[in-house]
Order: sequence, then C-alpha cells, then structure tokens
Amino acid sequence: MNLVELTEEIVKSLVTNPDSVSVKEFPTEEENVMLIQVMVEESDIGKVIGKDGRTANAIRTLVQASSALKDNKYVKIDIDKF
Repeated sequence: MNLVELTEEIVKSLVTNPDSVSVKEFPTEEENVMLIQVMVEESDIGKVIGKDGRTANAIRTLVQASSALKDNKYVKIDIDKF
C-alpha cells in the first residue's frame, strides 16, 4: 500500500460519507518531499482535523512513519473541504 492509499483508508474510516473523500498526490519542487491533498465534505472536516488538530497530526504521524519504512520521504498532508 502506498502512502496515498494509506492516507485515504485512514480518512475514509473517520468520515460519515467515505465516498466523498478525495486524496491526491501533487508534485513538489523539493526533492524528497511528497504533498498529499485530502478533500472531504464540509460536514466531515471537524472529524478529520479533530480537537486542536490532534487527529490530523495523528494521521500525519502514521503516514510519515510508513514513509520512513519505505521511501524515506518527508510527507506534507493538506486537509481541506469542498
């Protein structure tokens, strides 16, 4: 499972409507940096970010740890609503 799929699985398990979740990887100018954008419905954004951003930080930690085992890239995760 790659990092985008891992992020998508984690986020889909948190939201009310998992079919509306969109997770995409975008290229960056920096060499060992990966940018993952997560889009969720407005009603689910609080569930993904969590109180004081704790859930979002936990997602970032899990994905970064997985990256350290495989690619050793720094992962940036941007969470937004549509």
